[in-house]
Amino acid sequence: MSYAPWCRYGSPGRPDGEQLVLFCIVGFTGTMSCKAGQRHHPLRIRQPRLSETLPGLGRPPLVFNVALSPPDLLSWRAPPSGIPGVWVFDSGRSGPEIVIMAMVHGNEYAGGWALENLRRGAPVLSSGRLTLILANLEAFDRFDAANPVMSRHVDEDLNRLWHNTRLNSREHSSELERARKIQPYIARADLLLDLHSTLWPSEPLFIAPPRQRSTELACALAGGKELPQMVLTDLGHHGGSRLIEHAHFMSPGGTGRSCLLEAGPHWELSTVTVMESAIARLLAEAETIHLRGQATEESRQTEMAVVTDNIIARNADFSFVRPWEGGAMIPKAGTPLAHDGHDLICTPYDECLLIMPNLRPRRGQLAVRLARRTAALFRS
Repeated sequence: MSYAPWCRYGSPGRPDGEQLVLFCIVGFTGTMSCKAGQRHHPLRIRQPRLSETLPGLGRPPLVFNVALSPPDLLSWRAPPSGIPGVWVFDSGRSGPEIVIMAMVHGNEYAGGWALENLRRGAPVLSSGRLTLILANLEAFDRFDAANPVMSRHVDEDLNRLWHNTRLNSREHSSELERARKIQPYIARADLLLDLHSTLWPSEPLFIAPPRQRSTELACALAGGKELPQMVLTDLGHHGGSRLIEHAHFMSPGGTGRSCLLEAGPHWELSTVTVMESAIARLLAEAETIHLRGQATEESRQTEMAVVTDNIIARNADFSFVRPWEGGAMIPKAGTPLAHDGHDLICTPYDECLLIMPNLRPRRGQLAVRLARRTAALFRS
C-alpha cells in the first residue's frame, strides 16, 4: 500500500474510538500529507461541575414519521436462486459481477423498495451478471411502525460481521448465519453497492473503504446527476467489519470494489429515489468502472473527506448543544458540539464536517464522526 501507516493522537487509556486517526497519505500528486491531523483546539475540555456554558439540547424523543410503508417482498421469499432474498440476472456474456445489497438492517427498507422496483422491471444487462440481495428479511419481518427502531436486527448488527475471524468462527446468531449464507455472492463481486439509510437527519453521502479501487467506484457514482457529491473514506467502524470491508475488497492485490450509500432518512420516498439513481448510474457505467476505475460520463466534481475522529459517548447523559444534521460543516475550531458528562466536546479544527450524528447515543455508543475535506483519493 502506498499510504503510510496511520497513527493516533490522544492520551493513554482513552478508548481507541475516541482518539484522532491521522492519515499520512503519499503516492499521489497533490498537497495532501499530514494536514488532516492538524489540530487547532482540544477535542474534549473538562468543565467544572458548575459551568456557565449552556446545557445541551437534551435527548430528543424517539418519535419518527414513518411516511414510507414497508414494501411487499413476497417474491423474495423463494426466488429462483433457491436462497431467500437473492435474485440473480445473468446476461450470458462475459462482464463484471455486480452485487447490490439492501436491508442489511431490517428497518432500512427503502432499499427493499429500490431493489423490488428493479426486480419487477427485469433489468437487461449488456454483459456480466447482476445479483440483488435483501440481506436481513428476518429482521424486516419484525418491523412495527409504532416502534420502528427495534427491527434493525434480530441478534446483532449484520454490518459488523464481515471479518474472517467472525465469519469462520464457531459463533452463532441469526445475522452471522445469514452472512455466511450470502458470503459466496460477496466473494465473487467485482462491484458492490451497499444501500443504507439514516435514522437522524443527514445529507446523503457515499462511504468507501481505504482502497483506491473502491474510492474510484464511489467517486464514479458520485459524479452522476442528482447523486450525493460527498465521498467519505475512513478506517472502519469501532464495532466490527462492515460489508464493504470484506476481505475480497480489502486485500491489497485484489480487484473487488465496494462502496456504501447513505441515501437519506429511513422512511421517506426521496431516499428510494436517491437509491434508484445510484443503481441506474452503476448499471450504466459498470463495464467502464470495472475496467478503468472511472465512469465514461462525469457530470460533476466529487468532494472527498476523511474521518479523523470517532466521538464515543462516555456518559448516559451525552447531549448535543443543538440538533446537528449530518453533513453540517462547522467553520471554526473550538465550536462547542456536545456535552458528555463534565466534558465539553468541541471541533478540533476549522471546517469540520459532522458525519451522521446520533442524537440519542447510549453510553459506549458512537455519537458522531468528525471528518475533514481532502483533495486526493486513498492510494493502495
